[in-house]
Amino acid sequence: MMGGMAGLEGVEQPRQSDGAVATRWMAAIEDEQSLRALELYGNPTEGEVRLPSRPESAATARRLTHSVVLWQWSLSPQTAEHAVLLVSELVGNAVRHTGARVFGLRMLRRRGWIRIEVRDPSRGLPCLLPVQPMDVSGRGLFLVDKLSDRWGVDLLPRGKTTWFEMRTGERYAPPPP
Repeated sequence: MMGGMAGLEGVEQPRQSDGAVATRWMAAIEDEQSLRALELYGNPTEGEVRLPSRPESAATARRLTHSVVLWQWSLSPQTAEHAVLLVSELVGNAVRHTGARVFGLRMLRRRGWIRIEVRDPSRGLPCLLPVQPMDVSGRGLFLVDKLSDRWGVDLLPRGKTTWFEMRTGERYAPPPP
């Protein structure tokens, strides 16, 4: 019985839905939303983008990161995926723990590296906590620590910048100023 189902030869089988088409359609929508976020809020590679300190701003920060890393910088989908996840964690911390009205997002690229920064007006330092398998929260900085190559906090006269860096493995040279 090669290629058929027992007793159902010659009977038309229902077609399976094409998940690839749905995936491409969803990706196209996400790409469009990412580009729209750049138009609305500005490009975080050209200067700090200020976003309201509300939970829904995490989605905007993710879209900006996705657009820059994947389309503007042409880095790998995995690099974009990790950067988007880590931005979401830093923004979540800024929104949840600082009481700020706004936070800033900035993205930098130099040869072989990207750096993404989230600035807020609080001088309270984030804490990397031990994580247990059943924990439902407190994993943000753990993920940043595991998925980035370096991360840290720079105290400012008014607030702080929490940042992470990731190697890109590419020999990028930015255009001269």
